[in-house]
Amino acid sequence: MVHQVIEISLDYEKLGREKGEYHPQLHTYVPKNTFPGTPFNDRRPSVLICPGGGYAYATDREGETVALAFLAKGFNCFVLKYSCAPSTFPVALLEAASALNIIRSHAAEWFVDPDRIFVCGFSAGGHLAASLGVFWNRPFVSTLLNVEKEKLKPNGLLLCYPVITSGEFAHKGSFRNALGAEYSAEMLARLSLENQVSENTPPCFLWHTWEDGSVPVENSVLFAMALRKYGVPCEMHIYQKGGHGLSLGNYMTGNAVMSCANWVEMAARWMRELGEPCG
Repeated sequence: MVHQVIEISLDYEKLGREKGEYHPQLHTYVPKNTFPGTPFNDRRPSVLICPGGGYAYATDREGETVALAFLAKGFNCFVLKYSCAPSTFPVALLEAASALNIIRSHAAEWFVDPDRIFVCGFSAGGHLAASLGVFWNRPFVSTLLNVEKEKLKPNGLLLCYPVITSGEFAHKGSFRNALGAEYSAEMLARLSLENQVSENTPPCFLWHTWEDGSVPVENSVLFAMALRKYGVPCEMHIYQKGGHGLSLGNYMTGNAVMSCANWVEMAARWMRELGEPCG
């Protein structure tokens, strides 16, 4: 397996920020091609993982351990260590978009299927992944990165107990960290992602727990309802048991809520079947 750490660089001056505040990294987990010439090994589906942490930090519990789980199922994996507070919107979003572009640009070298790159996010990382899903084609993203917007589109989203809404069911700490001094009613409305969904949002796999006391399950439900409104394919699983921050939901991540642990298997199946005919 090839594991390397790539520094992500943005034009922070154009964003009105000092470069010294940010050190985003893309960690790659790419297995060697042991069977060259076979379609699956030459062009693999890939997952870009955005850990959670309330936009205050990016937790390791939702990074490498998740990457290893998807690696075992035949996916290339990439973990994004994005900028958190005091960094504010849209820095993390631009870093995620830049990471996706890096992966797509190295498709041949890393045996990536450029049409099957999925973005997986947990909690506030789920908000980041969903933000890329709804904002990828907005002019401010492609303009600030100087990249064609089509290269920034995820082919699908995996949202794990995601922060979505800034309304009644908001995880307020995530939005305070994401917006900092720009925290306002206008910016809160802009980052309430159930209101930003369109027909251009990629297909989505969602999972949440009914008992989540930090990020209420309504966050996933609201996003799913918005996807339904615009005819965007979605698969959603709501587990009765389990709190927040479950990661893999097994002993490896310190949260052995075994009823949730099958989400990786279901997400892997969903990614492989997406776009393929049923039956």
